[in-house]
Amino acid sequence: MLKLPCNSADQIQALASQCRFLTHHHNRPRFTCRPNVVVLCSPVSKSSVVQAVVSEGGTTRVDSVRESLTNRLRLGSLTEDGLSYKEKFIVRSYEVGINKTATVETIANFLQEVGCNHAQSVGFSTDGFATTPTMRKMHLIWVTARMHIEIYKYPAWSDVVEVETWCQNEGRIGTRRDWILTDCATGQLIGRATSKWVMMNQDTRRLQKVTDDVRDEYMVYCPRELRLAFPEDNNRSLKKILKLEDPAQHSKLGLVPRRADLDMNQHVNNVTYIGWVLESMPQEIIDTHELQTITLDYRRECQHDDVVDSLTSVEPTEDSELQPTNGSATATAGDQDCQDFLHLLRLSSNGLEINRGRTEWRKKSIR
Repeated sequence: MLKLPCNSADQIQALASQCRFLTHHHNRPRFTCRPNVVVLCSPVSKSSVVQAVVSEGGTTRVDSVRESLTNRLRLGSLTEDGLSYKEKFIVRSYEVGINKTATVETIANFLQEVGCNHAQSVGFSTDGFATTPTMRKMHLIWVTARMHIEIYKYPAWSDVVEVETWCQNEGRIGTRRDWILTDCATGQLIGRATSKWVMMNQDTRRLQKVTDDVRDEYMVYCPRELRLAFPEDNNRSLKKILKLEDPAQHSKLGLVPRRADLDMNQHVNNVTYIGWVLESMPQEIIDTHELQTITLDYRRECQHDDVVDSLTSVEPTEDSELQPTNGSATATAGDQDCQDFLHLLRLSSNGLEINRGRTEWRKKSIR
């Protein structure tokens, strides 16, 4: 018999998903049939105890799981092997941009959210750093070194997107996190992403090698064999980003972080950099193209009182030079279906590099 405080029997299915993790998935317990399910209607509380009668190997036992309101409402959980995490997101009206589809910032926020929820689901810190117990003792945090996102089809308002994520080791000072995005209605792959994170001392702001103790803590939640969102050789996530030098073809100067741009660590949120990069894109490209790929290398932290310049130029090819084109990015390649750009974010005060980026744009399809 299942005892579940809720307002609807629809929660039973969600409970069954939770209960399946009470034993190893290779020897999954058998649940009593639906007629023996009892729903107790009571006000929803912040935390409740779910009791499940589990039949296994000819014996029966009662398991209790304390389930928070957040977990009951969140559409995400660890996969059966416990080595990755999946969560569904509904695209809200305020997450849709001028193309009537989710913006790239919305996609990036999905990635960030599911990564944080994955860390919470395995018991890591909820203070915003996703730190292990050893990391907290040593005042160590994770910081983003590189982010690469490819979007094959943008979801529209009210579409449901499932995001799967997992972590793996990446050298002596870092780790990597990958993502797969799927349209829930069609099962179509609509995007992929990968990122590299390095370990930093929170007090000294210096990079530090990942110790064996820390690695042992998080590696138990990583796939046993290498799993990559981009397994292809020479894929674009590996491409080096050249530094954009002055004079840039396009610029947006004097960008200032808003209070809403700061994260819980009092630093500018990673997603904000994406918006700043796009601020200096030429309008004729925004009107005729949509972002297909974005790669960002994070090189310096940005504080709340910093002023930032955003620079953009067409990426040079083997048969072209990086030269001004009378202010138009399409002066030499206006009819191209795809165009690539280089980007630079720098401090206005001293020109120090904050972030360098690369974007690829495809012609908008006729809707």
